[in-house]
Amino acid sequence: MEITPGIRAELEKYLEQKGLSKTAFGHISGLNPGTVSGIVTGNKSISVNQLDLITLGMELPPDHFYERYIEEYIIYEPLNWRKIRPYLHRCVELHRLDCLKRVVYLLLDHATYPSLLYGVAENIFKDGYNEAAAFLYTKVAESEKHQHSERLAVCQYRLFTINIGKDQAVNLEAAAKFESFINRLDEMDQLDALKDLANVYRSMGYWDKTYTFAKEMRRLGKMQYDMVHNSGRKEQGLRKKLSRPLFVYIAYGDLLCANACDAKGHYDQALEHLRAHTDLSWVKEQDSDTLHWMGLFQQWGKMNTYVNRLMSGDVSVLPDYVEYMAGEQQIFAELLNVIEAANRYNMDVDHILQRFESQIAAYQEPSSADLYSQQVLPEQYVRFWYKMAKYSLNKGRYPYGFKCLINAFEKAVTINHALLISNCSGLFGRFRVHAAPETLSWYEKMSQEVWEKNDQKDGFVLDSNWLFTGICTTSPS
Repeated sequence: MEITPGIRAELEKYLEQKGLSKTAFGHISGLNPGTVSGIVTGNKSISVNQLDLITLGMELPPDHFYERYIEEYIIYEPLNWRKIRPYLHRCVELHRLDCLKRVVYLLLDHATYPSLLYGVAENIFKDGYNEAAAFLYTKVAESEKHQHSERLAVCQYRLFTINIGKDQAVNLEAAAKFESFINRLDEMDQLDALKDLANVYRSMGYWDKTYTFAKEMRRLGKMQYDMVHNSGRKEQGLRKKLSRPLFVYIAYGDLLCANACDAKGHYDQALEHLRAHTDLSWVKEQDSDTLHWMGLFQQWGKMNTYVNRLMSGDVSVLPDYVEYMAGEQQIFAELLNVIEAANRYNMDVDHILQRFESQIAAYQEPSSADLYSQQVLPEQYVRFWYKMAKYSLNKGRYPYGFKCLINAFEKAVTINHALLISNCSGLFGRFRVHAAPETLSWYEKMSQEVWEKNDQKDGFVLDSNWLFTGICTTSPS
C-alpha cells in the first residue's frame, strides 16, 4: 500500500524540486519565512489560513491538502476550536462536505461542541450554504438532549425552510414534521414560522391548516403588538428579529384567513377577515416601511373584496374588477379568479382573455427566495392553466384546451402536487374522446413518468390507477 506523504514532506519536496529557499517561498506564498521554516522542520503547527497560502504558493487546487489536514492536525492533536472552526468554514466554501462531515462526527462525541456547531450552522445558513447547514442542523438536533429546547426548535425551523422546494409531497412531510416545534421557538421567531407554514399549506390547498396557523399568527402578533405599545418598548428592537413590521403579521393573518374562507365557500366569514385586514386605523407607526405595507393591504383589501363578491355569485362586480386589475403590474392571480368564476357560473369571459392575451403569453413565474414565491406562485400557475383548459374544453375548443391542460399537467408533475395532478387527469379523462392521437400519446407517456417517479415513494397520496383510467378520485375544483 502506497503511503501518502505528509503536508510538511510535500512542501519540503516542492522546495527542493523548485530550488526555492524558505525565504523565497515565503515571498511567493505570502508567509513569513520564519513560519515556513517552522512548518518544514515540524516545530510549528499549521493553521487553515497558512495551509491555504501554502497550497496557493505550490499552485495546487485549494482543497488539495484538506483530507490530510484532518489526519495530521485534527485527529492526532488535541481538539482546538480556534483551528477547527475556520477549517469547517473553508470546507463549506470549497464544497468539501465530505471533510466537513468527518470532522463533525469527531466533535459530536464531546458535549461542548454541538452548541459551537450550531453557531457555524447559523452563519453558513445566512450565507446560503443550505446543504452543509442542513447537515449541521440535523446533527445538532440529534445531539440535543433537552427536547423542549429553543435551539432544537430553531434547528427544525431551519431544516423546514431548507427542505421546502418544488416537490409538494416532500413539502407536506416537512411541514407536518415541523408543526410540533413552533411553540418552542422564541415568540418573535414564531411569527415568521407561522407565516411560512401557513403559506406552505396554502400552496397545497390545505385550507383548514392554513386558517389555523394564520389565525394563530394573528393572535400572537396582536399580543406582541399590544405588549410593545402598552409597555413603552420600541418596535425597532423587535424588527431586528422580524422580516416585516410587527403589524403586518396581524393583517396578513386576516388576509390568509380570508383566502381560506373564500376557498371553502365561507364568503360571509371571509368578508369579516377582509374588513379586518383593510381597516388599519389602529396602527400607531407612521414610518415609510409601515406606510408602504399599509398601502399594500389597502390595495389587497379592495381587490379581495371584489373577489369575495365575485366568487359568491355577484357577477355584476366583474367589470369593475377587470378595470381595477388592469392597472396592476401582476394580474395572473386576478385572471385566475376570472376564469374560476367563469367556470363556476357559466360566464363567457372571452373578451377579458383577449384583452390580456399578451400578458398571458408573456407570463413567467417570478424568481424569489421567500416561501410565498416558491410555493404559492407555482401552484397558482398550475391552477390557472388547469382552469383555462377546463374553460376552453367546455366551449369545445379542444386543441387549445388540451394545450392548456398539457401545460398544467406537466407543471403539476414538476411540483408533485397530488390534487392538481389528479384534477388534470380527471379533466383529461372527461374529454379524452376529443383528444388527437399525439395528445393521447403524450398523456400516456406523462402518466407513466408519474407512476415511475412515485412508485417507490413511501406515503405518496395518490393511487396510480387513476393515471391510466382517467378517473379522478377527487372532484376538480
